Order: sequence, then structure tokens, then C-alpha cells
Amino acid sequence: MPAPHIVMYSASWCPYCARARSLLTRKGVSFVDIDIEAQPGQREEMIRRSGRHTVPQIFIGERHIGGCDDLYELDSAGGLDPLLQGH
Repeated sequence: MPAPHIVMYSASWCPYCARARSLLTRKGVSFVDIDIEAQPGQREEMIRRSGRHTVPQIFIGERHIGGCDDLYELDSAGGLDPLLQGH
């Protein structure tokens, strides 16, 4: 099963975005990092998809993971690796 498409909406100045980026990088997965300030139209897409206004907002496939704390909680609970592997 192929790995799912991972998207993170972020901002360059955001420390939570840096933490989330670091965890995904350590997991060895590739992801699309969309800077909502460099691409302003993406902010509206992020809000539409997530219902949230803060960054980061992370999606694995079509599943909304949430922000940085949500990503780390999912990893601590053992749920992140199976998602990243497409299970």
C-alpha cells in the first residue's frame, strides 16, 4: 500500500510548525509544506478543510490530524506510524 499524501499548512515564523516539521522529517516521510503567508489563498483552503485558523494544520491523506500537539499525541499513542505507512 503506498504511503498517503501528507500536507502541512504552516507559517515560517511558527515554532509549532517547526516542531511538527521536525517530527515528520525524523519519521522519514515526505510532505507538502504550504506556507499560508507566502501563498495567501491557501489560508482559506486550510480553514475550509480543517475548520481551524491556527497553524500548523496537518493532513495525512484526507484525515485531518490537527496541529502540532495533536501530531505528537498521535505519535505517543502509537497511531502515527500506521497512518504514515498507509494502514
